[in-house]
Amino acid sequence: MKISDLGEFGLIDRIRGMLPDQTPDVIVGIGDDVAVLRGNGDTVWLVTCDVQVEGSHFLLGAVSPRDLGHKALAINLSDIAGTGGSPRFALISLGLPKDLPVGFIDALYTGLRAEAEASGTAIVGGNISGSKLGFFIDIFLMGEAPEQEVLLRSGARPGDKILVTGSLGDAAAAVAMHLDPTLGTRDDYRRLAFQRFNRPTPRLKEGRLIAKTRNAAAMLDISDGLAGDLDHLCERSGVGARVHADRLPVLPENRILSQEKHGNEWHFSIFGGEDYELLFTAPLDTAETLARTIAAETGTPVSIIGEILPLSEGRQLVLPDGRVVPLEQKAWDHLRS
Repeated sequence: MKISDLGEFGLIDRIRGMLPDQTPDVIVGIGDDVAVLRGNGDTVWLVTCDVQVEGSHFLLGAVSPRDLGHKALAINLSDIAGTGGSPRFALISLGLPKDLPVGFIDALYTGLRAEAEASGTAIVGGNISGSKLGFFIDIFLMGEAPEQEVLLRSGARPGDKILVTGSLGDAAAAVAMHLDPTLGTRDDYRRLAFQRFNRPTPRLKEGRLIAKTRNAAAMLDISDGLAGDLDHLCERSGVGARVHADRLPVLPENRILSQEKHGNEWHFSIFGGEDYELLFTAPLDTAETLARTIAAETGTPVSIIGEILPLSEGRQLVLPDGRVVPLEQKAWDHLRS
C-alpha cells in the first residue's frame, strides 16, 4: 500500500493510532490544525506548523520571495486565528538549494518580518538545511489564549447558524487565471484576487473578538475550501450541515469567472481553498448579533450562509433555484491532489 492510497487524512489517523495516548496536559492533539496544551493558570498554549514546498505549494517563478515570506507566516497565523488565540513565537526552518541567491533570503525575511510585526509575533529561531530537491520553508508557531475562550471544530450543534468572514473564492480565481490566461476579468479584480492568493490576511482580530464574546460554538479557518473545512467541522462535531449557495459572500467578478470555468457561480467559493477566512457556528439567538458586532468592530463583513443539521441529514447544498443536492465532501489532500 502507498501513502496515496491512504490519503493525507487517512495517514494522519494511522500515525495517531501508532502513538501512545495523550497526557492530561494535551487538551487537543493530533488531528486538528492546532494543538492545545495546558499552560500556567487559565492560559493554554496553541501550537501549529505548516510547510511550503517548491513544486507542491508554489513555483519560484510565479511568486516573489517577499510574498512567499508573507504567506508562509500568514497561513500559520490563520490557524491560530481559527481558535480565537493570539500568536506569540515563531521558529522558521529553511531547506536551501546551494545556488539560491542571497537576495532571495533577504526578500523572504522582509516579508516574514512585516507579517510578524503586523501580528505581534516574535521570530525567535529556526533551522537551516541544504536541499537538493528545491526550496522549502517550514514554520512552527506558538500562540496563547484563555482556556475558556478557545474555540475548536468540535462544538457545533444542530440549530446553530453557519457564518463566514470576508469573501470566498478569490484565491481560487487567481489560480485559475494563472493556469488559464484566456480567463478575463476587470484589472482591479485580477489584482485583488492575486493579492488574496499571494498575501492572505489572517483574521486574528476577528477570531479573537469571536472568542471573547463566548457566543460562538465552533470555529476553524478555511484553507482546504469551504466544503472541505465544513466537512472537518461536521465530522468532529458529529453533525450535518446545510449551505445556501445564494448566501455565499462572493464578489460579482468571481461569480462570472466561476461560471465561465466550471459552469456555476459558486464552484470557486465552495471548493477553491486558500481563502483563510474564518468559518464558525453560533446559536440561532446570538448569530445575527455576533455577525453585526464583528463587522462593526473590525470592518470585516460576516455572512450567515447556512445552518447545522442533525448528523442523519448529512451535508446539503441549497441551489439558487431551491433544489437541494448533496454537498460534495471535497477537501485538498496533499497526498492525492
